[in-house]
Amino acid sequence: MESEGKIVFTEEQEALVVKSWSVMKKNSADLGLKLFIKIFEIAPTAKKLFSFLRDSPIPAEQNPKLKPHAMSVFVMCCESAAQLRKTGKVTVKETTLKRLGASHSKYGVVDEHFEVTKYALLETIKEAVPEMWSPEMKSAWGQAYDHLAAAIKAEMKPSP
Repeated sequence: MESEGKIVFTEEQEALVVKSWSVMKKNSADLGLKLFIKIFEIAPTAKKLFSFLRDSPIPAEQNPKLKPHAMSVFVMCCESAAQLRKTGKVTVKETTLKRLGASHSKYGVVDEHFEVTKYALLETIKEAVPEMWSPEMKSAWGQAYDHLAAAIKAEMKPSP
């Protein structure tokens, strides 16, 4: 939800996101890797979007470059979600958003990729905190992810 350009993220949504993120934070490297493995299970062709995976004979989950990348993506998603209510906007540095927009555009990322990532993120969180998982938590994380995806898409240049 947005109100005069400011994102409305309720106190309850914030509490669900912050509480679950505080539990997941210590395992963010492994959870990030799980997130990407899920993405590749759902959309195997997504591996081609990553230069370090494209022609690699090493299975994705063993590729030394995937885990750090996956962790940074997972942490960014979670930190951005946790700050949403406080700031009323996606709190990723503008330069980072511009870089993400440019790189996602350059590598041919499309809306379907964002949807697959959202599904994989929600499943990863659900498995990480099963005792906390609820329809309300799913909704809160889903809404937070949608705002982050929209911010990245806004920086993507349409391909010529």
